[in-house]
Amino acid sequence: MVTTSVRLPKEVVEEIEKLSKEEGIDKGTLIRKLIEESLREYKIKKALELYREGRVSLWKAAEIAGITYREALEELRKRNIPFRYGLEDLEIDIGRAMK
Repeated sequence: MVTTSVRLPKEVVEEIEKLSKEEGIDKGTLIRKLIEESLREYKIKKALELYREGRVSLWKAAEIAGITYREALEELRKRNIPFRYGLEDLEIDIGRAMK
């Protein structure tokens, strides 16, 4: 692990302290958990943004987000993003089926 420091507003620190007591875990563990969850969400959001703009296939968006294709489909549904199935998707599916 690597140690880093960050300046946070007093209110945020107080909220973290409150939540860590409620969860029964130390502040460091809670902060790591929150950062990991936020990074995962950020990667999914950015990848699906690229997909929505038509800049990447859903396969590529899933890869960028670090999730499975099935999880990417579920994220589309949850976020009301229309599913597009183009030639690139078909080619990828055929390639995977041929393996």
